[in-house]
Amino acid sequence: MLEAAIESGITLYDTAQTYGPDSNEILVGELLKPYKNKIFITTKFGFGKDSSVLDSSPKRIREVVENSLKRLNLEQIPLLYQHRFDPKTPIEEVASCVKDLIKEGKVARFGVCELSAKTIEKAHKICPITAVQSEYHLMWRNPEKQILPTLEKLGIGFVSYSPLNRGYLSGKLTKDSEFNASNDNRATFPRFQPSAMEANYQIIEMLKEFGKGKNPSAKDSNATPAQVAIAYLLTKKPYIVPLFGTTNKVHLEDNLKALAVKLSDADIKAIDSSLDKIIIVGDRYPAEQANRVGK
Repeated sequence: MLEAAIESGITLYDTAQTYGPDSNEILVGELLKPYKNKIFITTKFGFGKDSSVLDSSPKRIREVVENSLKRLNLEQIPLLYQHRFDPKTPIEEVASCVKDLIKEGKVARFGVCELSAKTIEKAHKICPITAVQSEYHLMWRNPEKQILPTLEKLGIGFVSYSPLNRGYLSGKLTKDSEFNASNDNRATFPRFQPSAMEANYQIIEMLKEFGKGKNPSAKDSNATPAQVAIAYLLTKKPYIVPLFGTTNKVHLEDNLKALAVKLSDADIKAIDSSLDKIIIVGDRYPAEQANRVGK
């Protein structure tokens, strides 16, 4: 999968201390080692040894960075994100610590995830932010209200994680799709309960209709819902990087074909207008996780 992605020209690979935990960084470090001079690896801090505990204290940040460098086989982390806001540690203290790590050469760039526009501005004053990573897709356009205008003002990039709403916007999930609670957090997400998935399928129908004739690289010239969803983000703003994940080579190839889908400003307005008429059923996170974002 990774070789196929690299050969296709994908250069951004995202991981985190808490994925696994730790095991994903080990895997990424091992598999991407031969390519590390050609690619861009990003990772994150923000949790304690128990991944349910938020911890962005300077001591913990430094501990995570040292461990991440070893696991990823890197001399310097290209882009280091704060994974989630830590209410116990002021954002100024977090930014100051990362600024010191940049001076020491252990980190190249600073990023943050799922922060409010106000907190982004506070952090940026202490240590310039390269990118903000937050959820953003056709079913979650909230970043357009305050985040994107703030990033434009400050000259910060935006990395859109889950651009297909955890696979839903591929159009391949239905109300009968099942998720294993032991290794798939969608099992607990309100938006992935059967009733919500059925109610929201009108978005898929809209994307299928809109995609007709939109992909010149396809045999039938039609763009898939996934391709329209990714093309939407690529067209929306020049500084948006869609960050998708997949374990399926066919899905990888399908997503890459979004590059052939060219949407005009009129197309974007038409999609937005259609979405404005659709009420999304189900919150994106359970209450506990929802309390960790937008702070």
